[in-house]
Amino acid sequence: MRASLKTVSSGPGGMSDSMDELLDLFFDHLAVEKGLSGNTVSAYGNDLRNLLVYLKGRGIEKWALVGRGDLLGYLESRGKDLSARSRARNLAAMRSFFRFAQGRQAIAENPATGIRFPRLPAALPKFLTSAEVEALLDRPDTGKPLGQRDSAMLELVYATGLRVSELADLKLQQVHLDGGYLVVWGKGDKERLVPMGDWARDALRRYLEVGRRTMARSGFNPHVFLNHRGRRLTRQGIWKIIKGYAAACGIRKNLTPHMLRHSFATHMLENGADLRSLQAMLGHADISTTQIYTHVAHARLKDIHREFHPRG
Repeated sequence: MRASLKTVSSGPGGMSDSMDELLDLFFDHLAVEKGLSGNTVSAYGNDLRNLLVYLKGRGIEKWALVGRGDLLGYLESRGKDLSARSRARNLAAMRSFFRFAQGRQAIAENPATGIRFPRLPAALPKFLTSAEVEALLDRPDTGKPLGQRDSAMLELVYATGLRVSELADLKLQQVHLDGGYLVVWGKGDKERLVPMGDWARDALRRYLEVGRRTMARSGFNPHVFLNHRGRRLTRQGIWKIIKGYAAACGIRKNLTPHMLRHSFATHMLENGADLRSLQAMLGHADISTTQIYTHVAHARLKDIHREFHPRG
């Protein structure tokens, strides 16, 4: 059954918004009013743009004419292209968008309501061993500006559990070397204080006082981590740097910046940190998100028991 168009005599947008225009308004809503990260808005954008292409290919020119069957047909058409996790994100994007469209009186009913989310596998986060982390942290040549930058970057991620986007966005005003902490704005633009530890603080101080001054060009750049042209280092740039050091160290795992965040959390728990403190440092809104690391720690304990206990 298709959703019917609600009659609107006047309003801020409603029926006057085209399909593309309403999507653009929704993306602005996510970024400005909801405060979602650029990555999330981009992911939702790709999902909903693909849906739009599918719908127009079926001759549907108004969001009010989209029904539950159309959405199921779209998801079915993607088939093997969508993993369970991608299907869940697509459905979340649809529900959020159609809820927004209802608020603008562009549709009467949310056609995504009632479509079940797929059951996601409980995949445990992958992390590095302590020996692998040590090898990675020791790899940069700190006698050179780029090596000083990379050393500070790796030490900071492992010492604080920052997201790669938070690392790329980190500005000089957020760094408090004397106090040994960072002021970080994470998801939803929520502020948190994150201690960095002596090793990370020393590496960061060396980079800021020596390496960064060499790399910075004319004009002021507020970001902490710069590329060789004196511009802000991007998320993609950070990812490539970390991958390069992992290869140089002989680490065969598919290392990502987020894996260092996972390593930070796992090693913190293994060494006695409590969940609430870890939640605050990671910037998790819900403690249940942090609890997944307890499973990693338990799995590690089982491995140790099997390896070393006579009857393991």
